[in-house]
Amino acid sequence: MSNKHWKLDTDNNNVAWLTLDQADTGTNVLSSEVMQELHNRLNELEAQKPLALIIKSAKKSGFIAGADISMFETFDTPEQAYEMVRNGQGIMDQIENLPFPTVAQINGFALGGGLELALACDYRVMTDSSKAVLGFPEVKLGLCPGFGGTVRATQLIGVTAAMDMMLTGRNIRPKAAKRMGLVTQIVPARHLDKAAEMIALKPPIKKARSLKFKAMDSLPSRKVLAKVLRKQVAKKAKKSHYPAPYRMIDLWEEFGGDPQTMYKEEARAISELMVTDTSRSLVRVFGLQNKLKAGGKSKHKFEHVHVIGAGVMGGDIAAWCAYRGMTVSLQDREYKYIAPALERAQKLFVKKTRSAQKASYVMDRIIPDVNGDCVGQADVVIEAIYENPEAKRALYASLEPKMKAGAVLATNTSSIKLEDISHELSDPNRLIGLHFFNPVALMPLVEVIGTDTTNKLDLEKGMAFTRKIDRLPLACKSSPGFVVNRVLTPYMNEAFFIANEGVPLIEIDKAATDFGMPMGPIELADTVGLDVAGHVGKILADAYGIEMPDGLEEMLEKKHLGKKTGQGFYTYDKKGKPHKPKAENYTAPADLAERMVYQYLNEAVAVLRDGVVTDPESLDAGMIFGTGFAPFRGGPIHYIRSTGANNIVAKLKEFENKYGARFKPDAGWDAFITTGENSNNTESE
Repeated sequence: MSNKHWKLDTDNNNVAWLTLDQADTGTNVLSSEVMQELHNRLNELEAQKPLALIIKSAKKSGFIAGADISMFETFDTPEQAYEMVRNGQGIMDQIENLPFPTVAQINGFALGGGLELALACDYRVMTDSSKAVLGFPEVKLGLCPGFGGTVRATQLIGVTAAMDMMLTGRNIRPKAAKRMGLVTQIVPARHLDKAAEMIALKPPIKKARSLKFKAMDSLPSRKVLAKVLRKQVAKKAKKSHYPAPYRMIDLWEEFGGDPQTMYKEEARAISELMVTDTSRSLVRVFGLQNKLKAGGKSKHKFEHVHVIGAGVMGGDIAAWCAYRGMTVSLQDREYKYIAPALERAQKLFVKKTRSAQKASYVMDRIIPDVNGDCVGQADVVIEAIYENPEAKRALYASLEPKMKAGAVLATNTSSIKLEDISHELSDPNRLIGLHFFNPVALMPLVEVIGTDTTNKLDLEKGMAFTRKIDRLPLACKSSPGFVVNRVLTPYMNEAFFIANEGVPLIEIDKAATDFGMPMGPIELADTVGLDVAGHVGKILADAYGIEMPDGLEEMLEKKHLGKKTGQGFYTYDKKGKPHKPKAENYTAPADLAERMVYQYLNEAVAVLRDGVVTDPESLDAGMIFGTGFAPFRGGPIHYIRSTGANNIVAKLKEFENKYGARFKPDAGWDAFITTGENSNNTESE
């Protein structure tokens, strides 16, 4: 019998301690091997009959991160998945039915299957660390909990709180978990063993379920609440795009009054979701995210960041770095230009910390620095001034002599090649690009840009710094527009062309969101700023011959720059909410989404052909995390493969004949077609 992952000890009080230390990994997950060994250990305990059982983790990273996602890809049919899930439920039932008290000792995160295992125990004791979280992230993979979580969570903390966790995938911190009743006790990490043992030796009396929770189990109550939940979910996700949250609501509505049947139906639900295209794509996206995270694993010391330019981007970069623990000096010509950035930072910190006092501590890390006195102390210097090559070169000339040895010099340029702004440096190869996206606090991607001759150590530091501030680094080659803006510009331009044809703006945006984009291209352009979109568009037009639509220059002359001025394509109120005129009795052309999306795909193929990123997976990751390309479609290249490259090329040629040369298929399509990637193929790479 293998004892590779689980260690079983019994102390002097006859309390059994079952410790998970999964071999050959830094994080515990519930693989098939781990689960089988757990089953065997539980059989031993049933025979041993200790006074109590404490289940804990030997990993410093946390308790259990969930099920082993790689298992999901091995199932071709729901029936295959159902057998595995029911076996897992049986093991959780085995824990629940042990004839002695059981305690889960949670030393950090307990997510997905890890939380489900903890819920199968009688009691849960958790560290009070700010990094500790409980959660059901399955919905982010297009799934629902499968090891009994939908039943035990709704029974323990009530359907409202449980559904909020499961439908959103959000994490719960220790104090909130204690208030909700998810955990029995929270203590400092150093007291976890003692607290768990005290609970095991003197188990608290369990509270009976409240009358309110019991009332919600009735069929009439379930039907009413299910209707409310569906409306809430519909505001954020379409059922055709993301079926999992709707399936969870259906599951509880139909079987919430019958826990034993609900276990079986939960297993059926996750098994059927597991083999859908949506789940396969979202699991792929999870892997892409981990790939980006791995790109910045090298260790370098970063304590002080100096940001030059306190505009929206520079100020928000400074604020985010301070929030992530850095000392930040923020430079601009006069203090009056820095003040608005500090006001925005204060609002961000209050929102993030939910405490004015904690926000003030974070604010103390930002140093207004009009004269740039702190440059010499900085580990990273980020230039975020306006997009003017001459101004940037002049700035670097003044910065370079002041910077300390080994400090990173980075530009936040959105579209200018590094070669065009670095050549007057004494060491041109030290300049890298760190291109953040607006809004900085929400957009997870940072393009880390270098040339063929950029110092590898500086690029490595740029990747590591990006991870240090909890952002996803995408390595890119220096070229006009880099990856995200280059792919996004033809897509947005096509929306402008369509608008010039008289199609209502709201219909253009609707076509994009119906495809799965998080925001329509018209509203996106207003949000980015039409001045920024116009500037990037001009650079790309000059570099690649991208056709620009009429009308944008006129809007810029009128200072109709979008959301920031209150007027762009849409008009915005004081809270930044757009007024979108309705399109009554209007039938939109059937090809709106294809016209915009196929421009996007055509340019994505061109970016790959030019080698701006090294591989298709990186491109997909960049466009999902940089533009929100429909995650359930797995990324633009994955979508090309699932749709069929030949089908898309045929449509591009049709559009070329109908709408003009801007739809000419890029030469990069040949690589997809000649390698056989032109068939309908829904498999991941």
